[in-house]
Amino acid sequence: MADFVTRFAPSPTGYLHLGHAYSAMQAFDAAKYAGGTCHLRIEDIDTVRCKPEFEAAIFDDLSWLGFDWPQPVRRQSEHFNAYAARLDHLAERSLVYRCFKTRKEIAEEIARAPHQPGEGPEGVIYPGPAEPMGADEEAERLANGDPFAWRLSIAACRETLGEAWSALHFIEEGAGPDGETGLIRARPETLGDVTLGRKDVGASYHMACVHDDALQGVSHVIRGQDLFFVTHLHVLLQALLGLPKPVYRHHRLLVGADGKRFAKRDNALTLKAMREVGLSPEDVRRRAQSRP
Repeated sequence: MADFVTRFAPSPTGYLHLGHAYSAMQAFDAAKYAGGTCHLRIEDIDTVRCKPEFEAAIFDDLSWLGFDWPQPVRRQSEHFNAYAARLDHLAERSLVYRCFKTRKEIAEEIARAPHQPGEGPEGVIYPGPAEPMGADEEAERLANGDPFAWRLSIAACRETLGEAWSALHFIEEGAGPDGETGLIRARPETLGDVTLGRKDVGASYHMACVHDDALQGVSHVIRGQDLFFVTHLHVLLQALLGLPKPVYRHHRLLVGADGKRFAKRDNALTLKAMREVGLSPEDVRRRAQSRP
């Protein structure tokens, strides 16, 4: 299956832990089994939290585990112009709008709504403003240099796609958090008007992810179940931008003895710490595969 292409795409905001090792195993091993390719992609659009030492550790840890990948490695921080161009395309079609509200203001607005949308799989749903901001007010706020976020208008997307909206779907070869598998109807409205970029950073994870998957010819997206629900949004972006749609394969998340998923702050469980106490790559594989 030579056309099998996937990726492992960590963010260098800390050291990789056992959960990352399991996710890397799922992607790299699947590509090897299919006779395909697994790219390593560095998702470092958060230029404040991402650090060079964490990126270097990613390379060291993955090499130590026995993985290799095509060169050059794609770093998202080097391609902001490409993501901004995608955002400009959506703006030209009036599918995104500038939102000058802070998170606090949005929360207060939602609380005042008579039929507030409540919580979605990714948090509080923001359905968009009751009335669009006037051109004069927007121009004044831009002239003042006020910060803003570019938000995707679900209402405008629904209108633009017409009948194609109800046909949005993706194929799940793994399983979602509630066992979802097979052909899944995409419901991007459950995430509301999400942020696709900001005044100072013209890209969000969502925009960069779908752009890079298409650019790198990714046929299969293999990632944790914590990202299952954003797939509904990614399918919408692919439809709006005319991008190919990969097959998705979401895998379980490893949890600790307390039942909570691993986090980068759990220093004792980092691959760096495991290496330092003398564990071998085979030990790490066994631990990852045996975890609930």
